[in-house]
Amino acid sequence: MRMVDLIEKKRDGNELTKEEIRFVIEGYTSGDIPDYQMSALAMAIFFQDMTTEERAELTMAMVESGDQIDLSAIEGIKVDKHSTGGVGDKTTIALAPLVAAVGVPVAKMSGRGLGHTGGTIDKLEAIPGFSVEIDTSKFTKLVNQNKLAVVGQSGNLTPADKKLYSLRDVTATVNSIPLIASSIMSKKIASGADAIVLDVKTGSGAFMKKLEHSKELAESMVAIGKNLGRDTMAIISDMNQPLGRTIGNALEVKEAMEMLRGEGPDDLKELCLTLGSQMVYLAKKASSIEEARIKLEEVIGNGRALETLKTFIEAQNGDPSIVDDPTKLPTAQHIIEVEAKESGMIAEIIADKIGTAAMLLGAGRATKESTIDLAVGIVLNKKIGDHVEIGDSLVTIHANSEDVSEVIDIVVGAYSIANQKVAKPTLIYDVIH
Repeated sequence: MRMVDLIEKKRDGNELTKEEIRFVIEGYTSGDIPDYQMSALAMAIFFQDMTTEERAELTMAMVESGDQIDLSAIEGIKVDKHSTGGVGDKTTIALAPLVAAVGVPVAKMSGRGLGHTGGTIDKLEAIPGFSVEIDTSKFTKLVNQNKLAVVGQSGNLTPADKKLYSLRDVTATVNSIPLIASSIMSKKIASGADAIVLDVKTGSGAFMKKLEHSKELAESMVAIGKNLGRDTMAIISDMNQPLGRTIGNALEVKEAMEMLRGEGPDDLKELCLTLGSQMVYLAKKASSIEEARIKLEEVIGNGRALETLKTFIEAQNGDPSIVDDPTKLPTAQHIIEVEAKESGMIAEIIADKIGTAAMLLGAGRATKESTIDLAVGIVLNKKIGDHVEIGDSLVTIHANSEDVSEVIDIVVGAYSIANQKVAKPTLIYDVIH
């Protein structure tokens, strides 16, 4: 088998076999196939697409290129959640204890983040003492005991995907549905989940800007999951403005806690209930999506969700008292209000710009070597569809530097104010079964 023949085959729009895909992934991972040939194949896939079977085979080949997590010692159906990412997306921190409170085992492997804020691991480390460095034995024990534990991702999970992603990043082949779908699904399947719920973002702050592209990606990932024997569901949710009101690690932890208390912004609560209902249903803890939602609302109302969060924090060496006293979270030195210069209705908030502003404050990483400031961030006091008067605070900036003039300019530039009534945006566009 020769790589040049496979490049030619895909270039001409033909389907690659399971054996040919395995040959490519094994050869590229081992270094036998050079970058320039893999680049050519990636570009051929970009233009010629892949069938559902090809996408599933590519996903599984990447899964088998490295470690696979065995969660069989954990009782029950393990359901994982994945978000394609966005600004202010603190869903996991609220969602994991929420579904665990109704008996769904959440064995979560999360990573650190590049971009606007840290990943789930970084955000959790805003909790004093919290540790993600636990071995497999303790991880399994905690999930069986408390229904919830979170650890950092294995360094050797899907090495083929890591290598291929780096190549796609410099060869203009990132925006390829089959390559994106197989990349995401390979990590989820290698992490050992029995079922997968996907939150595919759409809009200005999302990886996929257009709804039709987001739907195509969601359908592709659900099809891959089904093909590989995993119950998989997806929702398409809005990212035309940041989720919730906070962007920044400690600020997002606080907002997630507010949501579990039955408070906090409506969009975060609705997204958690929508995703959580899918997870509870796939875990067979409810006979319908509607029943699953009722159970989730009950554990918020009776305080069990919040108690589950406390137990989770304490079990991983964190200080559970922060749940009742959020002032123990890292706090920024300077609080700066950004005021509206005109009256009207908030018509637009460019999510990417708000994310960039948060990163400039230190809430995120521009490179892997960057150090995150867990205390800083942005709180949105006005969102799309809200009325605003001159002098009202649009945004509160939490900073550890006195000079935030550049951040203020970016934030002001992210907001558009209109003279006519503006409808609040749709949050959930579609559900893919």
